[in-house]
Amino acid sequence: MRIPIEFPVGLNGDDTTFAATGRWADASNVRFHRGRPQVIGGWESLASDPLTGLCRAALAWTDRTSSLDIAFGTHSNLQVWVGGGLHDITPGLARASARLGANPLSVSNASTVITVAHVAHGLATGDSVMISGSSLVGGVTPSGLYSLTVTGPHAYAITHGSAATSTAVGGGSAVVSAPQNTFSMGSVDGAGGAGYGTGSYSTGDYSEPSTADYFPRTWALAAWGENLLANPRGGAIHAWTNDTMVMAAPLANSPRQVTHMLVAPQDQVFALGCNEEVSGAFNPLCIRHSSVRNSTVWNTAANTTAREYILPGGGRIVAGRVVGPYLLVWTTHALFLGTFVGALGQPWRFDRVGEKCGLIGPNGAVVVGQGAYWLGPDLQFYRYLLGGAPEPLACPIHQDFADNLAPSQGDKVVASSISAFSEIRFDYPDARDGSENSRYLSLSLADGAWSRGVMARTAMVDAGPAQHPIGVDPVGQVYWHERGASADGGPFSWFVETADQHLDEDVTAMVRGLWPDIKDQQGPVAVTVISRFQPQGEERVYGPYLMAPGEDRIDIRATGRLFRMRLSGGSSPTACRIGKPVFDIAVAGRR
Repeated sequence: MRIPIEFPVGLNGDDTTFAATGRWADASNVRFHRGRPQVIGGWESLASDPLTGLCRAALAWTDRTSSLDIAFGTHSNLQVWVGGGLHDITPGLARASARLGANPLSVSNASTVITVAHVAHGLATGDSVMISGSSLVGGVTPSGLYSLTVTGPHAYAITHGSAATSTAVGGGSAVVSAPQNTFSMGSVDGAGGAGYGTGSYSTGDYSEPSTADYFPRTWALAAWGENLLANPRGGAIHAWTNDTMVMAAPLANSPRQVTHMLVAPQDQVFALGCNEEVSGAFNPLCIRHSSVRNSTVWNTAANTTAREYILPGGGRIVAGRVVGPYLLVWTTHALFLGTFVGALGQPWRFDRVGEKCGLIGPNGAVVVGQGAYWLGPDLQFYRYLLGGAPEPLACPIHQDFADNLAPSQGDKVVASSISAFSEIRFDYPDARDGSENSRYLSLSLADGAWSRGVMARTAMVDAGPAQHPIGVDPVGQVYWHERGASADGGPFSWFVETADQHLDEDVTAMVRGLWPDIKDQQGPVAVTVISRFQPQGEERVYGPYLMAPGEDRIDIRATGRLFRMRLSGGSSPTACRIGKPVFDIAVAGRR
């Protein structure tokens, strides 16, 4: 008799042998597209040189000439790919000292505050400068390291150790301001936290997150027109003006400590989890935004549209995303929907739309169309569609993922989309491979099919405006994905395997051959048949039998009561789409 292999789409790896009968059970680097399994596309190097540091975020955008720019945030650097080459724009690494104009210092009698005139300084409140070369002004001579408060795009204030004895303007013509390094290297790995279940036993308050920085360095990247905004987690928002000879610099007047940054469709920059405006104290539930179409106006006033909000509830803000004209903001506990209402006193309203559905890490959510998909701290997958409520996503291959996610490394999880296949993807660190991202789960939004693969990617971003998705591996090599049918010219491995197929408990069968049904095959496909006489009995392995492209039949001699089939490849190139292979099976007897 002939038995076709025609199963429902997607993997079902969490069930037992009998429960999963008639399903695909396991796979790597195979997706389910239009109802059939097919090998994922290959990848090719974008640049010959690797990035500096371990990349956690990437963003592609275009400038006014429609040229493609790509930004990469690593644990140590901020880099851009422009005109086919990589450039380092890490803030603070090349910030030259500036000789100020004549008499740039202003003091007031009995005050310790000194105002410094510094044209286009690009600094932010909380930055530090080294002042030297000053002459006496108002009875004081400022010299040394000072923390500053920005008072305008061309001035800032510092506090001297003693008060001026008169009101004066001066300092001479040799005053030098040397901005200090505003950017320090971040952590590669998470180290747990000071909240329950994240750090050492009995450390921290039950169910509350850490108040200290135990996170790997992640980035929030966004385009402001043709310019780049970049926010290292817990640091200042930085701006880069598309000049590869100029480093990124702190965005003037913006909060100096920001958990996550995004740009709203109303042309406002949002700081999610930041310093409160009046006290300056960091509040993990504070949201501030700039004025409309002005990224450097952050003060709340009658003549600005900059405002501040404090989210209710516990925990801390983790990240935000733009979905249509709305904003989604996740805390460790809940999801909030931001709606632009346009009122001068309160331009935005933030409503809690779900609880117990927080976000595992800043990169763990992706927006596709009018919906968001993310991984929660409870290791459950969630979906939110505008107008609805957050809901869990059933994942029939969840157990293997949950059992092996590397401890304390959930902030490394990267959610991304592959629009060409209506697919979302979660790259994550698997403890079987170490502490860095090494595997992924994928979900087809077209038919709900889950799959998985072994591939090390620490950052992924979908196509658009780039022609192909972009991925970065742990050593900093950047790739175009879904391009070609090889791993940058070399082989990559793939397989898809069925669950056990049971004919009859009293019948022993012989698999005599296979008629393949494969399209677009590149390279050989290996067929392996595994048989057993009982569900927990000894396995017998037959094969692998290699099928060349166009081969019409392979002969197999395999006996048993339960059978499963594995199709695999690993050549360069390698590709195929699997249709409905048919087994030639004969009854071998009853026993």
